[in-house]
Amino acid sequence: MAQDLKKWDPDNPSEWESTGKAIANRNLWISIPSLLAGFAVWLMWGIITVQMLNTGYGGFDKSQLFTLAAIAGLSGATLRIPSTFFIRLAGGRNTIFLTTTLLILPALGLGIALSDPNTPFWVFQILALLSGFGGGNFASSMSNISFFFPKKIQGYSLGMNAGLGNFGVTTMQIVIPLVMTLAVAGLGDAQILKITSGTLIGKIAVGTETHLQNAGYVWLVILIPLAIASWMGMNNITESHVSPKIGSTLGAFIKIIVMLILGLATAAFGLWLILPKVVSGSGLMLSKWIALPIVIALTVLLLKLLPLGHDYKEGLKRQYKIFNNKHTWVMTIIYTMTFGSFIGYAATLALSIKVIFGFQHIMVDGVMTHNIANPNGPSALTYAWMGAFVGALIRPIGGMIADKIGGAKVTQIISGVMVLSALGVAYFMKQAYASATPEEFFWPFLILFVILFAMTGLGNGSTFRTISQVFNKEQAGPVLGWTSAIAAYGAFIIPKVFGEQIKLTTPENALYGFAVFYGVCMVINWWFYLRKNAEFHNP
Repeated sequence: MAQDLKKWDPDNPSEWESTGKAIANRNLWISIPSLLAGFAVWLMWGIITVQMLNTGYGGFDKSQLFTLAAIAGLSGATLRIPSTFFIRLAGGRNTIFLTTTLLILPALGLGIALSDPNTPFWVFQILALLSGFGGGNFASSMSNISFFFPKKIQGYSLGMNAGLGNFGVTTMQIVIPLVMTLAVAGLGDAQILKITSGTLIGKIAVGTETHLQNAGYVWLVILIPLAIASWMGMNNITESHVSPKIGSTLGAFIKIIVMLILGLATAAFGLWLILPKVVSGSGLMLSKWIALPIVIALTVLLLKLLPLGHDYKEGLKRQYKIFNNKHTWVMTIIYTMTFGSFIGYAATLALSIKVIFGFQHIMVDGVMTHNIANPNGPSALTYAWMGAFVGALIRPIGGMIADKIGGAKVTQIISGVMVLSALGVAYFMKQAYASATPEEFFWPFLILFVILFAMTGLGNGSTFRTISQVFNKEQAGPVLGWTSAIAAYGAFIIPKVFGEQIKLTTPENALYGFAVFYGVCMVINWWFYLRKNAEFHNP
């Protein structure tokens, strides 16, 4: 088992070359697949709901299925808030081991639930809430890796961890449709459903047997060895600016579990305020723009009040100093533009393709209808993985370019392209949703969406670079965690906005709104980091 690192200075060249690089890379290459599995479990609802719709599983309607992705999105984002502080309070190895192990709960539960079409909807809601563990892991993972590498290559190291970790989205989008076509040993008596439309790569015919339960079980094969690897191969850094007072391993685990339970509780409360009674909500239908600040503020406040001892309170107090730095809030907005867009679009694209291009939009008795299946519609699962794949693949490149020419400059360029791409997607989406042959507009829609994903990937890498240069060693890790926490609400906001606008038959309005937001981010980025007298010029 790897030992705790009591002395760690990666910015010392001789120490880095002699021992530091090998240790840092070992932790990175265990962190990456662990983060990949977390993303896969968190965002699997975007693919599973398409198959549930294809098979008519449970008789759930489109709005209910969009809700599952939104629940997972809100949960994962909220859990990033406590996860921001795990490394200092519990140590890197302890945190990655436990949070990776906890992913087994939603994966196993989903396999069991999908084995029976009579499983009630509330069970899937709970599993979607628990799958938020995977979303929360990003904050702790990024914070942890930020301490292992020299400042001069932070863009590269964080870009690799995040970029390859984000491949969990693409991996999930390819693996889940594939394993659903396979009969897994020992699960032969599980319910077999029939596909009513093409799925994987357009080669599976109508009527193909599908084993939905495999979408959950497949992750167990990955998670169990990853948990072992993280325990045996990763390190806690006990330097004063990282994890100085971890305490016992059991004590560290208790702190993490209690903080996660608090995050789940506040996320559930927010969902209860937002959702209608038909999906176990309060019926208040509180605006998401009001509910989310309540959830965030409540989570931050309750974390501060947790009775977990003096060391916990002192550690959290030091970490909360990031909120007194204006650049924390600036980078939160900018990072939301990049990562928030990436994760939200990844959670939404498959079901959006299905709803917009999988149905004919025609007038019947003077009323526009959107419920007649389009025989020429593209397979959502054939194409949905492409955007996330490109966005994740290009992420480390964004970090490396930013290391050379500056983070803010790269961010400004990609922001402009995102504005134009979003407007283009909105145009073709509008044309498709008013056409009896929406497939005619699919390719320009998809190409522009992939460009949008690529820009979010480059921007993710560039914002990592900026954060590493603007904040000191103690604050950079928590800031990475915090900004990623708020940005992750994109996984809730974007599916929710898409669902609302599709219900109003104006899906293009979602992209118009996002384009305006990107324009605002360009102004903010220029003011704080590119104008002549900026405190940090092009960091």
